[in-house]
Amino acid sequence: MLRRRWAKVVLFLLCLLPFFRLAWRFWNNDLTANPIEYITHFTGDWAIRLVMMTLAVTPLRRLLHVPDLIRFRRMVGLFAFFYASLHFLTWFGLDKFFDMHEILKDFAKRRFITAGLAAFLAMLPLAVTSTTGWIRRLGGRRWQALHRLIYLTAIAAPAHYYWLVKSDVRWPLFYASLAALLLLYRAASWLFARRSNGTPATKSAEPAVP
Repeated sequence: MLRRRWAKVVLFLLCLLPFFRLAWRFWNNDLTANPIEYITHFTGDWAIRLVMMTLAVTPLRRLLHVPDLIRFRRMVGLFAFFYASLHFLTWFGLDKFFDMHEILKDFAKRRFITAGLAAFLAMLPLAVTSTTGWIRRLGGRRWQALHRLIYLTAIAAPAHYYWLVKSDVRWPLFYASLAALLLLYRAASWLFARRSNGTPATKSAEPAVP
């Protein structure tokens, strides 16, 4: 138990490191010539990385035979939402200054913003309902159905990134390929369990995003 607690503390600090790095660069006035663009890209990069890490927990715990990995998924999901929130608020507040007219114009002209908002909004109910109390209120099946919204985030986030960068699409394609592999793994596991047992695979009651 003590080892698990320390592992969670270490993971918590590791997930905070990007934020500390960003804060340090801000403190030292080292956010490049375009600070808003830098913060937007930095937080977006970490949000999508942590989303992929959240999805990777289940395959890794099965392939590596380390079932305790599931205990860390909630925290990783929380930090994915944290960086996604910083990403959204940077665009909404620092870039657009809460100007709804400009924001609506962006939605009309730029499809990457629509994809990004879809990814973020799909994470929001997962964050709200991540606690054990919400699992009890919703019931296991409804809670699991709701938390499949993480799959929408996994699809919309790479699309957002791809449409944003326009030219060098190597990283967006990498994340899209990774998301496809992780989702295919889940689909294959579900089908295999259904054929073997005649029922869908039992899923963990651990939230994807806390």
